Amino acid sequence: MNIHEKYINRCIELAKNGFGTTYPNPMVGSVIVLNDVIIGEGWHKKAGEPHAEVNAINSVKDKLLLKKATIYVSLEPCSHYGKTPPCANLIIESGIKHVVIGVLDSNSKVCGRGMMHLQQNGCDVTIGVLEKECSNLNKRFFTFHKKKRPFIVLKWAETKDGFIDKLRTKTSDNFPNWISNQYSQQFVHKMRADEQAILIGTTTALNDNPSLTIRSWTGNNPIRIVIDKLLKIPSHYNLFDETVQTIILTEKLPEEESRKNVVFEKIDFTKNVPNQICEVLYRNEIQSVLIEGGSQTLNSFIDANLWDEAFVFVGDVNFNEGLKAPEIKKVPDEIQKISNDTLKIYLNK
Repeated sequence: MNIHEKYINRCIELAKNGFGTTYPNPMVGSVIVLNDVIIGEGWHKKAGEPHAEVNAINSVKDKLLLKKATIYVSLEPCSHYGKTPPCANLIIESGIKHVVIGVLDSNSKVCGRGMMHLQQNGCDVTIGVLEKECSNLNKRFFTFHKKKRPFIVLKWAETKDGFIDKLRTKTSDNFPNWISNQYSQQFVHKMRADEQAILIGTTTALNDNPSLTIRSWTGNNPIRIVIDKLLKIPSHYNLFDETVQTIILTEKLPEEESRKNVVFEKIDFTKNVPNQICEVLYRNEIQSVLIEGGSQTLNSFIDANLWDEAFVFVGDVNFNEGLKAPEIKKVPDEIQKISNDTLKIYLNK
């Protein structure tokens, strides 16, 4: 690892402190180095608050040192006015002449402009240091801006013999049928905290009456996205408790007024539904979504090849019969053990 990689890696570690709090902005870390010693550092903590470069520069006690220092930043400094002034301007005004950038910003308002602005004002700019790692840090942000859709994470639990649920009957009184263990269930709540939204279909909503909130982890509850073509979900269900922002995807809009925190979005169910869902989420500036629906919902995204990661929890149980689990026709990219459960992780490269 060379010196540039050493400090960009530190930027990445700093940026991770803003995980889940910077939406719609990316996570960014910055360090200021003089003679191989860090004299200042910072990260972007929350949208609307100072960016990483600002916090790093402000943390340097002796501002005269900045003229001899190098600033490292995991993502290209902005050159436009938003909720905060341009970071590129501050770097120039501070007298910093050496700038090392991990990766260019994919946002059309920034992409390449920050780098050019720095160069045009006498800065020596190095770009593309640990580019892959810096891109992966903000994979949600980059997917949203490059592909015009949210970063999509699929998740389900299945038995060792490949079932996602038992067949339900009117006499059934033992639901839900837990497949994964308590540690896997806690991991799922962490996943909910990690993503901006969570999506389920009508059948899951009717059968389980879920809240789709975080209970075994800390963090923000995700925005609830629910597919309800014919508006079958009763109004007294947990999804309508008004505690969390909820978007209902439906064939026709309801006649009654919307509830607090509940919005109805109309889509055409005769056309490509996954694509339309992505369009709705993009329009609502949702950068990532965790899909926890049943087989039909999950398979629709798999068949459309609209997914980025998949987490499959294989429990230590057999059902012998029931609803078949979705199938991803490739070998897992990673396999982990969570007590007696097996977690298979797939990446859609």
